[in-house]
Order: sequence, then C-alpha cells, then structure tokens
Amino acid sequence: MPAFSTILIANRGEIACRIARTARALGYRTVAVHSDADAGALHVRAADEAVRIGPAPAAESYLHVERILDAARRTGADAIHPGYGFLSENAAFAEACAAAGIVFVGPPPAAIRTMGDKTAAKAAARAAGAPCIPGDEGPFEDEADLLRRAEAVGYPLLVKAAAGGGGRGMRRVDDPSTLVEAVAAARREAEAAFGDPRIFLERAITGARHVEIQVLADTHGGAVHLGERDCSVQRRFQKVVEEAPSPAVDATLREAMGAAALAVARAVDYAGASTVEFLLADDGAFYFLEMNTRLQVEHPVTEMVYGVDLVAWQLRIAAGERLDPAAFASAPDGHAIEVRLYAEDPSAGFAPQAGDIVAFSVPEGPGLRCDAGVAAGSFVPMHYDPMIAKIVAHGRDRDEARRRLSAALRRTVVLGVRTNRSWLASVIEDPDFAQGRATCAFLDTFAPPPPSEASAVRAAAAALWIEGPDRRPADGWRNRGRAAAHLDLEADGERWPLDVIVEPEGTYVVRPRDEEAALRVRIAARGDVGRVEIDGIERTVASAWRGGTLFLQLGDRTHALRAAEFAGAADDADAGHEVRAPAAGRIVAVAVRAGDAVHEGRPAVTVESMKMETTLSIPIDGIVERVHVREGDAVAAGDRLVTVRPETEGIEETP
Repeated sequence: MPAFSTILIANRGEIACRIARTARALGYRTVAVHSDADAGALHVRAADEAVRIGPAPAAESYLHVERILDAARRTGADAIHPGYGFLSENAAFAEACAAAGIVFVGPPPAAIRTMGDKTAAKAAARAAGAPCIPGDEGPFEDEADLLRRAEAVGYPLLVKAAAGGGGRGMRRVDDPSTLVEAVAAARREAEAAFGDPRIFLERAITGARHVEIQVLADTHGGAVHLGERDCSVQRRFQKVVEEAPSPAVDATLREAMGAAALAVARAVDYAGASTVEFLLADDGAFYFLEMNTRLQVEHPVTEMVYGVDLVAWQLRIAAGERLDPAAFASAPDGHAIEVRLYAEDPSAGFAPQAGDIVAFSVPEGPGLRCDAGVAAGSFVPMHYDPMIAKIVAHGRDRDEARRRLSAALRRTVVLGVRTNRSWLASVIEDPDFAQGRATCAFLDTFAPPPPSEASAVRAAAAALWIEGPDRRPADGWRNRGRAAAHLDLEADGERWPLDVIVEPEGTYVVRPRDEEAALRVRIAARGDVGRVEIDGIERTVASAWRGGTLFLQLGDRTHALRAAEFAGAADDADAGHEVRAPAAGRIVAVAVRAGDAVHEGRPAVTVESMKMETTLSIPIDGIVERVHVREGDAVAAGDRLVTVRPETEGIEETP
C-alpha cells in the first residue's frame, strides 16, 4: 500500500488552510506553495514549510506542474493534495506525480480524463444506466450547422464547455438570435480557463434544482455515498449557497440518486472523493450533469450532517485504506447550510474586489463553522477566484440552521474590501429560500431589499470621524461646549455633507444637509468592534482607520470614508458619461468604436477579472467620443474604458 509522511498542498486560500488543518491533525508534515502575490497569505503560515513557485499569474505558479513537483522534491514531500480548482482535475498532473514517485491524493488519471471531458462523461454515465439530459455534443461544422442542430435540441438551451467546470464557459440561450454570440463567448472563456474551446449544447431544464451526491470510493472496489447537497442557488452558474440535505429529496429519492452516482463511479473505476451532479426536475425526474473528480467547495455541509472528515478520508484512501460501509451514517443528522463569502461588489454587478483586509471576524458558537483563507492584514489579489471564506451553520432542522447562518452573516465583519456579506444574508432571509422553494432560477428574479439605516450610518460616521486620529473638523470647531462643525465626507464616490453640533460629554447631533431630521449619537464603547448609541439605542459598529480613510460597518452597510476635499473626485462632471473598470482585469472584447451612436444599456466592453467575464454597458444615450482601451489591455479599478458625449435627440444607434 502507498505510504507517505509529508503532504504538499498544491493550492491556496481557504482550501489549502482546510487541508493543512486535517493533515496536521493526522500527524502529517505539510508544505505550502505560493506565488509572489500570496507570499504573506494565510495558507502559507498554516503549513510547516512553504515554497515560492513563481509570479502571480496562475499559469506561472499554481498551474506550473514542474515547479510544483520541484517544490515537492526539495521539501521531501511524498504526497500532493491538489484541493479543488487549479490542477485538481488535471490527468497529466496526476500522471506526473506518479512518474515522480509521489502519491496523488485523488482519483486515477483515467477517471479524471474521462470525467473531465463532459461529452465522454455523459457517454460513461449512459453506459452506467444514469439518465442524461438531451443535447448535442458536436462538433459543429459552421454557423448554419450550429443553428440547425440547436433547433433540434430545443430552446431554451445551455452552451457548455466540454472541459472544466465551475460555470465557466457556460451560457443560457433562449432563442436563435443570441446563439452564435453565446457560443463565441463560451468558447473564448473555455479557452482562457481550460485551454480547450470545445463546447456542446444541452437542453435547459426549467424549474429544476441542482442536486449532487457525495461519493467515496477506495482502491479495493468499495464505495459509499453520503447523501445529497442542494446547490440550486447559483449566479452565472456559480454556486453561492449550498445545503444538505436537499429540501426536495426524500429517503427514497436519495437512495435512487445515490445508486446512480455509485454506478457512475464504478463505471470509471473511481477511487477517492467525488461528486456526481444531477438536475432534479420538478416532476421528480433526475438527470446526470457531470462528475467532479475532486473535493467540492461545498463539502463542509456534508461533513456537518454526516459527522465525517472528507479530507481525512481522501488521505486514508490514498494510503490504501479500505472503506467500511458500516462506519458511515445512512441518514443525515440535522441540516447544514453554507454560503460563499466573496470579495465582490453586488452593487456594481458583483465586480471582483482586490485590496487589503483591514479587519476580519466571523462569529463563533454552536453549529457554526468558518473555513477562511484570509485574516486581518491579508491581501486579496486580483489574479485568483475572489472567494475569501465559507461560512457554514448546522442546526437540528433547516430553519434553525438558516437562522444561525443569517445571524452569523449579520455579525461578520469585513473591512477593507467590499463583499457580498449583506447580499448573502438577504438571500438566506428571503421567504422563498426560507420555505425551501429555491430552484436554479431563484436568483434570476431575486432582488435584495434596499440598504437600510442610511441616516444612522452617517451619524455614526460623523462621530467616529471627529474622534478619529485624522479628524478634520471645519468651521467653529472646539473641544468643549456647544459648537457647530460642517463635515464633508466622501463614501465610495458619494458625497455626505453633514452638519454636526458638538455637545458636552461626547454627544453629537448630526443632520445631513439635505434632510430635516437630526440624530443624536454617542460612542458608547471604542474598539475595532465597538458600540454607538443613536437616539438612545446602542448598536454594534465595526470601524478601523488606515491612513486618512475610515472603514465603517454598521448593519448591512459598509463604507470607506475620506474627507471630501481629499477624495480626488475631480471628474464629477464626466462621471455619468463614462464606462469605467469596476475592478482590475483584462479587456477581452470591445463592442463600440469612436463615433458610434449608442443608446443606454448597449454592451460596450467585456472585462475578465478573477476568472470571470463582466460586460459593461453604455450609461447614457449619446455618441462614443473615445475608446480608451483595446482588446488584451490590462486595466486597474476605476480606469476609463469608454467616454460618451451625451446626445438626447435624433440618436439612431450605429449597428
């Protein structure tokens, strides 16, 4: 049987930290690898040793097979755990590990190769007796052939990448008019993500749920399944909320789906941990989607309801241990829900964010778990997936788990970069989700409630600013007695003109200049997570200063505040006439030219950032005055991309 003592973790972020935790608990020595962008990252400190493997781009570091194998040789690592993403489903990497005499903690290369090709995977699933979604696997000769065969599949349909996963290279098409464009975009994204532009067509099953079965298989022919996870809440085909068990699956359906998943695993002589994914239609029929030949992001919910450590079982199977079916529970215990906390801005089309984490804390308590890849002081680079943590809650039933998770999200503090924290809390609290009615279409119509308590946030900001280390009070300021101050703050591009009356004993009366009402505020407890009293009610507020910027989080609002006179917002007159980059990235397509007549909402530029493409639209009716970028250009957050001269009459859009 294979034996190993030192495990190199060929990954980064929260999954590298999570693997290191279990590996060290089992007595293994651990080695981390890192790019230049991750030299100070949390996963580097989580391991016993760490090795630099290249510059920031993944192709030159985390995807560079020879550099990873060299790091293993230099540190004496005799096993490599790939985590998920990067090289985890790369058959050539698994073969290279074997050739180097290193145990690959994952399945045989042949299984990876078969299941890594979606068309081959569907053929294997059919041979194993698993039901598959109708579609067309190509290849397609030309546009006419593509359109003809798409008509045979039927609309709506999905264009999907033949290689890879994670929702990349996937587009929904509702009618023939957008098919060719969707295929071109899917091929481009698949080529960038997986080095393989092949696509296939698959009928879209409307009103369906995304349900997956967790499988473990050893090298001796033994296999078990650990129930299902419901991953229906997705944005751009990327999962954002997962739970176990599914609210739509009973014991009979669980057994049927589990049997199909095990049949697929046995058909490719699988060994290790895998997930077999299905679409569950509203009539109870289920269809094979794909098999992920690795650990899944959402594995903690299975661990919490079945009482297992899936990483530990990956290591045991890699060491040759046999599975004992009697050791695994046949039914889930309670319910668990997980959300993915991303460094992204929901108010700007979920644009990925990069920057320093000034403060970070997640509540602890019964039934709560956080798998984080950052801490206070961490830096979020622009080069990788923007997920920074997974927050998981377990309860006796689904509603208890949901309430715990909602409360944990509301109390989570992240300062320095924008996140989807409040948006996730709104999803968990939505009545349809609460009743277990969320399907794959849930987020298509979901609209979070508008942010609340704007006046309270401004009042707290005024008090914290005046008492902060970089305070800049204006006219009439004095430390004692009643005095008035005019305070002008800039919050993420928005001006906050505030009138503040300073009263004795540290009390402030704050009134926004465009409002009649004023609030009385007092700082009741200082600290990174302190308390403010607003009109007699104490509230928790998180705050931190960095240079001349005050980072503030109160309720569902998070802001970076500066003095308006130092905000550098010299281009206010042009702000509504420009398309700007929401985050650092690369230009992959430019859809307009100087001189074009355009209407508001027309696609202008597509930016790739943190592996995701975002298409930015023209903000007003007018004439394109200047295009500042070309395809392939690298851009920073806030860079001008397109400038539009407003025109309100006689606009006939340029094709």
